[in-house]
This record gives sequence, structure tokens and C-alpha cells, in this order.
Amino acid sequence: MIILYHSLPIVSGSIKVVRTSVTVSIVVALRIIGFRGGLTMINQAIFVLASVAAIGCGLVAGIFFAFSSFVMAALGRLPSDHGIAAMNSINVTVINPVFFTAFFGTALLSLVLAVGSWLWWDQASGKLLLAAAVIYLVGSIAVTMVYNVPLNNALAAVQPGTAEATNLWSRYLRDWTMWNTVRTVASVVSMILFILALIGRQVSDQA
Repeated sequence: MIILYHSLPIVSGSIKVVRTSVTVSIVVALRIIGFRGGLTMINQAIFVLASVAAIGCGLVAGIFFAFSSFVMAALGRLPSDHGIAAMNSINVTVINPVFFTAFFGTALLSLVLAVGSWLWWDQASGKLLLAAAVIYLVGSIAVTMVYNVPLNNALAAVQPGTAEATNLWSRYLRDWTMWNTVRTVASVVSMILFILALIGRQVSDQA
């Protein structure tokens, strides 16, 4: 009885240790489950955003492709004054919510996906996501701001009916179309890479 009496504090202390250990283990397990659940939701969000980005790239590529393949050629067949007036009208009309949502919305998604690609970095899908995002941001957005927009501004500022306007229109048709083709290719490549990233991720999840 004496031994049992003296052992009670030790047993009581052991029970407390075990109870504390079990409690800590449960808390850690719940946190891990919660983290994994949150991670799953984030991965699903990235998948959805990448799908939307692929669609956005396709829409933008289609618009650019139309200009490089036949719109600019058609404008080039007009007298320079008429061609300049038509192009200036297009450059004003294109500033609308629908085009801006597709063009800059895809850019915003690309920024988000570039950051989120690290979550998929252990697979090829992560690298594909980053490549797709960077190519769209550089090949479409940056090229537009650095080359196409300044050309548009120069065309809007020129005085119609002058020799300067005629010469500028000739250069504009060549240079603007060339950089627009670069934007087209970049958007198409980005779309393909986004799709490949999605396919790779889906295959990996099913494996």
C-alpha cells in the first residue's frame, strides 16, 4: 500500500504526460489535415484560373491573328488617308470593357499563376505554368506597350493628307503588323503551355 501510495504521483504524472502528448498529436494532425485541405483548395483554384487563362490567351490570339492575317492587309489596300482614319477609329473603339477584360484580365491571371506555380513546382506543370505566364506578359502585354501603342500614338498625331502621313502609314503597316504577329504567336504559345500544364496536372492527380 505504501509503495502504491508513493507511486500515485508518478502514475498521475505519467497520465498527464500521455494525455498532453495525445492532445498535441491530435492538434498537429488536425492542423496537417487542415493545411492539406487548404492546399487542395488552392490547387483547385490554380487549375480553374489556368483554364480561364488558357481561354483568355485563345481569345486574344484570335483577335491578333485576324489583324495580322487580313485586317491590316485590307487597310493597306485603301488610300493612306482612309487607311489611317480607319485604323485610328479601330484604336479608339478597341478601348472597351470586353477587350480589356480579355487582354488585361489574362495578364492579371498570368501574374497570379506565375506566383502560384511554385505549388506545382515539383512537377513539370509548375514550370509550364510559369513559362506560359511569362510568355504572355512579355510577348503580348510588354510588346503592346513598348511597340504597338507608341505606333498607334504616332499615327493618331500625324496630319492626314501630308507626305509625312503617307510615309508613316507605310512604316506603320509593316512595323505594327510585325509586332502584332509577335503578340499573336506569344498568345498562342501561352495558351498551349497553359493547356499542357492542366493536362499534366490532371494526369498526375489521377496517377
